[in-house]
Amino acid sequence: MIRKLFPLIIGCFGLGGGIAAGVMLRPAPAEDRGMTADAEAGDTAAGEYSAADGAAGTETGKGQKDGDLDAGRGEETGAPEYVKLNNQFIVPVVDEGRVASMVVLSLSLEVEAGSSEAVYEREPKLRDAFLQVLFDHANTGGFSGSFTDGANLVVLRTSLQEAAALVLGATIKDVLITDIARQDS
Repeated sequence: MIRKLFPLIIGCFGLGGGIAAGVMLRPAPAEDRGMTADAEAGDTAAGEYSAADGAAGTETGKGQKDGDLDAGRGEETGAPEYVKLNNQFIVPVVDEGRVASMVVLSLSLEVEAGSSEAVYEREPKLRDAFLQVLFDHANTGGFSGSFTDGANLVVLRTSLQEAAALVLGATIKDVLITDIARQDS
């Protein structure tokens, strides 16, 4: 009897450990870092690149010195914001009644300036719409074979953008696939 329960118990411990690690490693909200979401979006809209992004220092992209950064932000108010969805999307690819592979995607949204809070408020509905599109794409063979083909990804992005427009309206400008991987079984 214990032999049958042992894998279930181990699985529960693994799931609990994964959730705990995810909560502990989650980045702090912008308010906790002493920065508002508008200021954080302004940094990226002004063209700054940190050392973590691969640049050696700060680059403004407008010919400004680092000290003049705040002065140049006034003209950047119409720049779009990029909202990274918190969790990845995991899509099973079913072939002949069994799971043949799993596809993992990370998505970001390009939205109008000042709309990031609206995206986070509607994230559950947005994730539901995206999952439906991703499952439909998988069921029609979109993740089989050469799934990273340019034409195939254009179809997927277009479908995701249409689904996002149904949830967010004109706020959405584009859907960006930031990571995609397939694990065959």
